[in-house]
Amino acid sequence: MDLKAQAAIAALDYVQSGMTVGLGTGSTTSYFIDLLGEKLKRGELKDVRGVPTSESTASRARALKIPLVSLDEVPELDLAVDGADEVDPELNLIKGLGRALLREKIVESHARRFIVIVDESKLVPRLGTKGPLPVELVPFAANAQIRWLNTLGCRAELWLEVDGTPATTDNGNYLAKCWFEAGIEDVHQLAEKLVWRPGIVEHGLFLGMANLVIVAGKEGIRKLEALR
Repeated sequence: MDLKAQAAIAALDYVQSGMTVGLGTGSTTSYFIDLLGEKLKRGELKDVRGVPTSESTASRARALKIPLVSLDEVPELDLAVDGADEVDPELNLIKGLGRALLREKIVESHARRFIVIVDESKLVPRLGTKGPLPVELVPFAANAQIRWLNTLGCRAELWLEVDGTPATTDNGNYLAKCWFEAGIEDVHQLAEKLVWRPGIVEHGLFLGMANLVIVAGKEGIRKLEALR
């Protein structure tokens, strides 16, 4: 069985009838959404509502007849389940290469418990060692932001579609990709710089948010609990 599917199956054990669950975006979370839809259809779970983190997730959930609500309708979520692009030893994450980092961070910050599902290839000694950090920015003066991002010790570029047009999020914003040659030296310092920069809407550093990381590997399932 696919490792992503194994992680999704393990996460489903934490869903109980009557819960409101944040539904992440990406290939691993798609397995989780499909499995949740099957359990609801079979009556093994009842009265579960989902809060989607992207239009693609909302569309998938609707096709599976998973009832959806928005954060405006519920004060908090019992649970949020999502994947990650990278996970460090402190369970800090890079997320957002599925282009939904802003909505993911909004939804997951409202969850009592945030469960991350990954395969073992996502575990890294330092964030930024395998892939880029995505950053969401407003279209206005986007190239000026790219220039500034390149002063932070990374190689930054605007995320472009195949036809050369800027990639956009569900929020109508642009995205940058930032590569760090040896990984990000200080994730908290970088996050602080990004959050105060006018024109940068959000970044893909999810620090201190994950409560549990479910890792599927060749030796089976591992569960990494946050020490906080």
